[in-house]
Amino acid sequence: MSIFKHRLFWPAAALITLVIVNTIANPNFIRMRFQDGQLYGNPINILRESAPLMLVALGMTLVIATRGIDLSVGAIMAVSGAVALTILDESGDPGSLGTVMIAVLVAVLVGLVLGAWNGFLVSVLGIQPIIATLVLMLAGRGVALLITGGFITTVNSAPYKFISNGYLVILPIAFFIWLAAVIIVSVLERRTALGMLTESVGINPEASRLAGVQSRGIIWGAYIASGLLAGIAGVIYASNTMAADANSAGYLIELYAILAVVLGGTSLMGGKFSIAGTVIGVLTVEALDSAILFLGVPPAQSPVFFAAVVILVVLLQAPRVHKFGRSLGQRFGRGSKQSSDDRKEVAA
Repeated sequence: MSIFKHRLFWPAAALITLVIVNTIANPNFIRMRFQDGQLYGNPINILRESAPLMLVALGMTLVIATRGIDLSVGAIMAVSGAVALTILDESGDPGSLGTVMIAVLVAVLVGLVLGAWNGFLVSVLGIQPIIATLVLMLAGRGVALLITGGFITTVNSAPYKFISNGYLVILPIAFFIWLAAVIIVSVLERRTALGMLTESVGINPEASRLAGVQSRGIIWGAYIASGLLAGIAGVIYASNTMAADANSAGYLIELYAILAVVLGGTSLMGGKFSIAGTVIGVLTVEALDSAILFLGVPPAQSPVFFAAVVILVVLLQAPRVHKFGRSLGQRFGRGSKQSSDDRKEVAA
């Protein structure tokens, strides 16, 4: 059937299987309640808490599509959050809506500048992406510590806290933020020629250059987008904790983002990419993380449990496993048909 050949079938099947198994093990996994005009429950928590990873993974998708990698997104989150909370902490009125807007704008712009720096190193100076972004990955948290003076900055600001914990209509505002980012990126990449140009640069940079594609600008733009989205993610993360912790903010999120992108069907070799696949990949990672808590897996064993489930999900999506399953099905099908023919001959 053609549905089995769709690139999103197996990522979606893995997510649905994970939800079904977790629901059987603990029915509270998908239980929701309506209270004070708002929805609560584990599915709503997944939608809210997936915002930082979703934003980072979107940027990572664009970078990987150009045959690159961005290891600095976690550090950019730390710097962005530190900038926002430091501005609020040093202001006379951290609860002012205008002050919060200025803090958020400056923090996001800092993320954009850091992303532009990564893009400059990769696209202009020709440094390998893993090395160029590793520099900021190591130095970024030091910059965040300098901004906060080496301390964990905490602030009490209701408007800023609303970014991650507030509700719009019946759903969390954080969900609408990452949904808007997904829609904007999808429109830019799939409704314009930008997506085709990005894929051409990732598939064959030299051929795309000879065809007149400005590969330098495409690559630079991908890293700028990654930095911008990581900056927004840092603002949301800091809003959730109301603290700027340079060591824990965005810790290992670059690895989870790469995992989500790969689970969504985007190849690390560059070229073809899927925004919808990335969304499914992020939700799969977040659902798995939530399942660890609901199933009562001990903290010391949770990394092993997480890795085991990820291996199963990856195997479920592996093309060779699909091919083996089809050949096995055809073999059993031929065997069943041959047995039926033998029975007919005996009856005759």
